[in-house]
Amino acid sequence: MKRFVLFILWALMLVQPVAVVAQPAISASAYRLNPIADGFNRPLYVTHAGDGSNRLFVVEQGGRILILKDGVKLHPPFLDISSIISPEAASGFGYSERGLLGLAFHPDYANNGVFYVNYTDLEGTTIVARYRVSADNPDLADPTSAAVVLTQQQPYRNHNGGHVTFGPDGYLYIGMGDGGSAGDPLGAGQDLNILLGKLLRIDPGLNGGYTVPEDNPFIGRSNALPEIWAYGLRNPWRFSFDAQTGDLYIGDVGQNQWEEINFQPADSSGGENYGWNFYEGRHPYSGLPAPSDVVMPVAEYGHNLGISVTGGYVYRGERIPALQGYYIYGDFGWGTIWALRRDASGVWQNTFLADTNYTISSFGEDENHELYLIDYTGIILRFDPPT
Repeated sequence: MKRFVLFILWALMLVQPVAVVAQPAISASAYRLNPIADGFNRPLYVTHAGDGSNRLFVVEQGGRILILKDGVKLHPPFLDISSIISPEAASGFGYSERGLLGLAFHPDYANNGVFYVNYTDLEGTTIVARYRVSADNPDLADPTSAAVVLTQQQPYRNHNGGHVTFGPDGYLYIGMGDGGSAGDPLGAGQDLNILLGKLLRIDPGLNGGYTVPEDNPFIGRSNALPEIWAYGLRNPWRFSFDAQTGDLYIGDVGQNQWEEINFQPADSSGGENYGWNFYEGRHPYSGLPAPSDVVMPVAEYGHNLGISVTGGYVYRGERIPALQGYYIYGDFGWGTIWALRRDASGVWQNTFLADTNYTISSFGEDENHELYLIDYTGIILRFDPPT
């Protein structure tokens, strides 16, 4: 049903309009969403291995990773860890923000066969674990190869974050939500002594564990954890690096009123404070006066336009020239899609693209930087030329 909302328990309060700047250079007629596969069970993410195989790997919340190879869904799954993730996520009974939430292939996967997953375990604890591909079948992982990289206890059942991706620098970035409940009761977003409410940057070991890069911003500070790369985040569900520039875009899910996109330029040395919970979007939330170093979002929208932002990608493919250089993102609850770009004068322009019936759990890229949309109801769609 149109505007079916899985986050219905989130109150839509104090709705205010948001200016959306339309640009005639781009419109929904510049592309079409082409369904390429369906029948998935609560898919949350699509990515590739960077190994020249052109395979797509589909992450299901219940604990499976499946492969799309030449348009065909392979069986058995590449990996099935449903027996070790949070029971409610594995069963799919009722609403849950837990489960298998993220997947990242090592930059040298073609040679070392190493990849990393982010999931919540039977107790609800966040686990980042390393796995290896099977020695004799590239379409199967070795389920016995697991080695824990990082753990983080989750005090509540929501705001687990879950995204993992390698940056242009070769380090692994991990999105951590503020730990849950509502309003950040732990004060996690601003507390540099805990990992919750942060974006982490680590150098994961090929055999488990990790080291901290020497140039992380809080190295050597007694009152801050060295793994932290950026903070002041509520639930950075999806974030990505521009494949051409290295700039970082973070979709941070809001509280009651505002959804936001945060930005970090490629030449940043880290340490940005994105404001939660002093701010929700660009608007005061609690605890004012806020620190002077808060970095405001480059885009936001109110809950009259959606209720849960799904971060996307800067389009760097070749099939749709009109989308080139635009950051494409959407809303989970309303199915709306936007395109964001900074113009020549440095002003961020936000363009409404489409109002769809999809429950947008994520976007994804293939090896050629072509763009995909993941519908939580089970469909994978590709952004294709209009004809």
